[in-house]
Amino acid sequence: MGTFQLFELGGFLLGLLFGSFLNVCISRLPAHESIVSPRSHCPACGHTIRWHDNMPLLSWVLLRGRCRDCTARISWRYPAVELTIGLWFVFVAWRTTLLMPMYFPVAEGTRIYHAYPPSFAIFGSITPLILGFLLIGLMVMDWQTQRLPDAFTLTGTAIGLFLVCVQAVFLAPGEGSGSFEGNVILTGAEALIFGRIAAIAGAALVLLAVRWIYKALRKRDGMGLGDVKMLAMIAAFLGFGQSLLALFVGVLTASVYGLALLALRRANAATRLPFGSFLAVGGLVAALLGPQIVGWYASLFR
Repeated sequence: MGTFQLFELGGFLLGLLFGSFLNVCISRLPAHESIVSPRSHCPACGHTIRWHDNMPLLSWVLLRGRCRDCTARISWRYPAVELTIGLWFVFVAWRTTLLMPMYFPVAEGTRIYHAYPPSFAIFGSITPLILGFLLIGLMVMDWQTQRLPDAFTLTGTAIGLFLVCVQAVFLAPGEGSGSFEGNVILTGAEALIFGRIAAIAGAALVLLAVRWIYKALRKRDGMGLGDVKMLAMIAAFLGFGQSLLALFVGVLTASVYGLALLALRRANAATRLPFGSFLAVGGLVAALLGPQIVGWYASLFR
């Protein structure tokens, strides 16, 4: 097995561990319970889960999806979340190995330079790992409970902005272009940070405007503030343009799902959909293909 395959295998195993932790967050955060204590236990009989019954993915298979003590069924959601996070980490590891040669110094005559600066490696690898973890968790939580906990949305926004600040610190000399604001010249780092703060505010204002307009027309709330905070979180990681892409994909997929429910007569015009789950799908699409899609769309106007 080659070095890159070992890297991807390590990503999968690490993803399984994070998926197991994410299951704890999904089960407890919407109910405002601590994710630290008590220890993991069976929701049916209350018995503490033994360490060898708490191995990601493997324990569920060995126990055949049942509690060892009371034989109550263990939801398939637990292995599904663990496997999804594991595969997401594998994908990010695979993409990182493809770009790995670009992160190392390249010699050209007497000059040594990076095909991509170190900040690109940091931001391009860590960001999708964290964002995918947050979005998959929010997707499941909103689908099951129609709640988007601040512990994920607001904390995620802070993490995304922190990563942008880290990227700004590690910008290579001359990387990023300065911008003029009146008589003030912003450096590449300042433009990056303030631009991302503006993106967070702009994304939140877009959904707030939609929420206010809907309430003015229909005299009832059509969208929760959790969705607003979630879009702001996506903007913190990906920027304003890609957050709008996430919103577009979320609206599109939610509309298709809603129309399918109406056609099957399983919903009516007043049925509330877990829009955050569809917005999470949009965020994952933007994280995977955002720059390519935005670039293609922008090229149509040239």
